[in-house]
Formats: sequence, C-alpha cells, structure tokens
Amino acid sequence: MALPKLKTPEYRLLLPSTQEEIKYRPFLVKEQKILMIAQESEDENQLGDAMGKLVSNCTFGALNVNESPMFDIEYVFLQLRSKSAGSKVKINVTCPDDEETKVEVEIDLDEVGVQHSVEHSQEITITEDIKMNLRYPMLKDVKGINTNITEFEVGILMVYECIENVVYGEETIHRIDMTNDDIAEFIDSFTTSQIESVMKFFETMPKLRHIIDVTNPKTKKKGEVLLEGLESFLV
Repeated sequence: MALPKLKTPEYRLLLPSTQEEIKYRPFLVKEQKILMIAQESEDENQLGDAMGKLVSNCTFGALNVNESPMFDIEYVFLQLRSKSAGSKVKINVTCPDDEETKVEVEIDLDEVGVQHSVEHSQEITITEDIKMNLRYPMLKDVKGINTNITEFEVGILMVYECIENVVYGEETIHRIDMTNDDIAEFIDSFTTSQIESVMKFFETMPKLRHIIDVTNPKTKKKGEVLLEGLESFLV
C-alpha cells in the first residue's frame, strides 16, 4: 500500500520591489538538507546557490532569483523560514551603551520588513551634466566576490555590476553599449566626493531592517539596536 501524499500549505506575500503578489510554500526536509550542507560548508557561493534554489522552488518559479533584487530574495527567504521553522528566533545583540555586553533577544520574523529610505535615489549626480542610474544588486552580482577584499573594494565591484546607464547632457549611454574597460576607467576617474555620493546608493537602498529595544543587565540602561540584512536574523 502506498504511503499518503502530504499536502503542503500555500501562502501569499507582496514583493517589496514591485508589490506583486506571489504564492509560496514552506521549505521541505529535502530542501532544508541542501541549506544545512551549504551552511556547514561555510562557502558563500554554495550558500548563495542553496538560498537561490530554495527560494525559486518554494515560490513555484514565480521569482527569478537571478534577476531579482537581493532585498526581495532576502525578504522571501525570511518568510519561508518563518513558515517553515517558526516565526520566533533568538539572537545575541550588543548593548549600545557600553558596546560590549551581549544580551539574548527574541524576534518575531513576521514583524521584519524591507524599509525604504526617503533619501534614496537610483539616479546619482556625478557632475552638473553627468548622471548615472544604478539597478539594485542581485544574487548573481554578490556570488563569487572574494571575501578577503575590503568593504570599499566590494562597493566598487557593486558599482561596476549595477550601472544601468549614464546620462551625459542629452545623450543616454546604456550598459549594453559600454565596454568593461570603459566602465572601469569611468569609475576610476571619480573623485572622493563623487564615489561617496555613489556609495550612498548602496547605504540607503531598501534593506531588511528592524529596531529592537534592549536593556543592559549590567548598567540597566535602555537602548535601541538596529538590525539590517538577512544575516542579522539568522541563527
């Protein structure tokens, strides 16, 4: 006699980038195995591949993980984790008053969302007559990045990958019309203030953000801790 087939529940969510509604299901044991193997490997590329495969499978292919902003993928993954293993997680955070005391806090993942900054713009002014438009980083952009390079070097690589077009006066130069050498030379010619304005795009772009209240058990002082990015919410 054949074993019964289990019915997997389905849920719906709105993608932060487009507000498009998609269906999703919890991840299954076979998918959790893939994720655990990737986590144990401590290989960023393998972990990225596992997360992408899991998100794609659990959204029934509705989300193209190679063409979607990372904040969409991270938000969906967090929802999958909530519905698969429970919405409550406990993590350790550092008290802001002394910046050394660790406390354990419980977070409800269902209360975590992607927040948008009013200061954010995808159009960056380089000079009076030169503007640049950037797209949001995708999974394919962050995979393969050397983890031994500096944060600044990672930022430069992201600028290189995310340029969509450059507007020069009345002319718009699209990414498809740029050579790799042209892009590298263009970025290398930025002044310090210009590259800082470009980096602000990544600093202010939509991210998973959540603020929690903590009390330092040693000093009894209360404070707030800002959690950003998927890694802040995973144990």
